[in-house]
Amino acid sequence: METASDSAALNNALGTEQFVLQSIASSTISESGTRSTIYLSTLSGGLVAIGFAGDAPDLLGALTFTVFPTIFMLGWFTVVRLVDNSVENITVRQRMERIREHFAGLHPAGAALIALDDPRTGELGVRYARSSFLFTMASMIGAVNAVLGGALAALVLIIGFDTASLPAQITGVVFGILLLAATLSYERRRIRAANLDRSSAGGGAVRD
Repeated sequence: METASDSAALNNALGTEQFVLQSIASSTISESGTRSTIYLSTLSGGLVAIGFAGDAPDLLGALTFTVFPTIFMLGWFTVVRLVDNSVENITVRQRMERIREHFAGLHPAGAALIALDDPRTGELGVRYARSSFLFTMASMIGAVNAVLGGALAALVLIIGFDTASLPAQITGVVFGILLLAATLSYERRRIRAANLDRSSAGGGAVRD
């Protein structure tokens, strides 16, 4: 038989857990912003360096085969970590939602005072759909990195293999599109898996 002291201890523990989860959510958002800024700043500096080397073919080739591949790899590392942050944030919000549901059930007025996920309007008025992952930081960096990868492929063909400009550009566009598709597919698969874990745990409808 659960006693009043046991119930109070549980509520205190859940309050502490809620605070910890809020801190984790804030950390993931902060880390995502920092990593995105680092990548975009590095890319900006690399493009400036390439611009200064535009009149020196030998220097341009050296920078193309060193700076761009390095930034491209940094972009992939950034995307993977940003997707990790998205999954962590989804998991944290799921756990916070379950704790709020518990607190909302403690008193008849709880449901009206504690915001819960509404299937019609979403939590706090934001309703996530299947395409919502397209607007994350990971998708943003992935799109920029796909353009960089396409440009790198075109430059490699032009500088390294003396390919004509038009075929090289077409190859770069196709390569960039494939990179973007691979990035978005990876992100959607990871987010979908996190939402399926929520559904199997009884957390409500899947939002992928």
